[in-house]
Amino acid sequence: MKFDRKLERWRYLEGPFATKPGDTYGAFKIVAPRRRLQVIACDGRDVGELSGWEHVSVSVINANRLPTWEEMCYVKDLFWSEDELVVQYHPRRADYVSNWRVLHLWRPIDQIIPAPPPILVGIKALGELGEARRG
Repeated sequence: MKFDRKLERWRYLEGPFATKPGDTYGAFKIVAPRRRLQVIACDGRDVGELSGWEHVSVSVINANRLPTWEEMCYVKDLFWSEDELVVQYHPRRADYVSNWRVLHLWRPIDQIIPAPPPILVGIKALGELGEARRG
């Protein structure tokens, strides 16, 4: 997991989510073109129950909706490199918790995440779906 220096301009430095500049965890109010996101991130080292898991939670500021795919991709790229695999889990029904409209990205620190064959994600030869075709 990376904590790019450009994240520092968005870090909460006061209030209940405050952390120090340079910490490898914290809360961030990300204000970027077409995006206003609140992100809580942790590198998974020495943090009690979260130890062993890099974790980012993402919610949309002042909107009663979940983050979009594009917003989650934006956040993924802020905290991980393009060649790192991270996941969004769909937990067992018994483990559901819905405190807020938030989505999570996870990556275990000391394990390799199994990944499906790329063909199950899509056919690369078809190219990227353009904005006009997304509907």
